[in-house]
Amino acid sequence: MMDKLTLEIVTPEKRVVREEVDEVVCPGIEGEFGVLPGHTPFLTALRIGELSYRAGDIRKYIAVTWGYAQVDGDRVEVLADMAETAEEIDLRRAEEEKTRAEAILRGQPAEVEFEKGQVSLEKAIIRIQVAGKK
Repeated sequence: MMDKLTLEIVTPEKRVVREEVDEVVCPGIEGEFGVLPGHTPFLTALRIGELSYRAGDIRKYIAVTWGYAQVDGDRVEVLADMAETAEEIDLRRAEEEKTRAEAILRGQPAEVEFEKGQVSLEKAIIRIQVAGKK
């Protein structure tokens, strides 16, 4: 049985992470899921949320927006639209984005604008949450 996972997280712009880890927890479209070495292979869609992983006693956090996760025994590959580590997130900017999104939603926007505002708010909240775990 394998004792480590290779975690790779990429976005259209860059490779965010490539590390040997002990555990990965992802925000799946149908709920959060965890992966340990030797996990059954599967492919699933991701939602906006917090991805975390542990290497030894160190746990790290990443804000992700949509994408896919593929698990294949000793590998977890995440292809995300956006992925930011806690250290990369500008907390002030994320809080400003949250304030703007809340203002849009309070203004009783048309359906399309409401959905955009809702997504912006969700992204900002996740970024704030992850940034607080530096």
